[in-house]
Amino acid sequence: MQTSDVQTFGGVTLSADGKVATLTLNRPESVNALSAAMMADLNAALSAVETGGYRALILTGSGRGFCSGADMKELAAHRSQGAGLVLEQVFHPLFRRLRDLDMPIVTAMNGPAVGIGMSLALMGDLIVAGSSAYFLLSFSRIGLVPDGGITWLLPRLIGMARARELALLAEKLPAAKALEWGLINRIVEDAQLMDEAKAPARRLADGPAALPFTRKLFWDIESHETQLAREADAQQRAGMTEDFAEGLAAFQQKREPEFRQK
Repeated sequence: MQTSDVQTFGGVTLSADGKVATLTLNRPESVNALSAAMMADLNAALSAVETGGYRALILTGSGRGFCSGADMKELAAHRSQGAGLVLEQVFHPLFRRLRDLDMPIVTAMNGPAVGIGMSLALMGDLIVAGSSAYFLLSFSRIGLVPDGGITWLLPRLIGMARARELALLAEKLPAAKALEWGLINRIVEDAQLMDEAKAPARRLADGPAALPFTRKLFWDIESHETQLAREADAQQRAGMTEDFAEGLAAFQQKREPEFRQK
């Protein structure tokens, strides 16, 4: 693929800059919410990356945010299907592929990364955030539990106390605080984000063949798999509660939920 080439996979685009591939979530009208179709698009695009001769990958979003999390329009169906089952069938395969990818990943975080969108952003080995970016573990606002492997990854990155605070209180974590906590690598002006993300990506792409081995050494795959299973089980149970139904209704009606702890 030449530098100017762009391939489209539904809601995802793949562009190339030499040995660096960029996958861009491209549903700006929903702040790149992860629907089942979007996950299929991401998997298809990742297959093209894996066979395209690239040496580094950039993950980013289009529009005003990186990713707003799971598509709220599909969550009602997830409740009847079983939220844990949906995790394992729809979301976990992509996270495993990113974890096991044979090239370093740079996340270019353009605005908010919310819910499982935060999990996706943190799959990057290096994370460059625009100044307007923030993280938000919003699960407790709708009666669900954190997922996407975040309950394994986050304590390893920022410590257990801070991870629990983000998950339980569901408060925004601005980019500046995320940098202070060691969750991201650098903050840049929004307009300079892609240029600043491409610089380390090009350096990684020109690095030795050992770099993919190095990134994998930081993953405890057995423990990560165990936590994915625990999250799926907890989400299955949380997704069947009345509180999840209330949280979803409150979100759709733009009001505060009234949880009854049932």
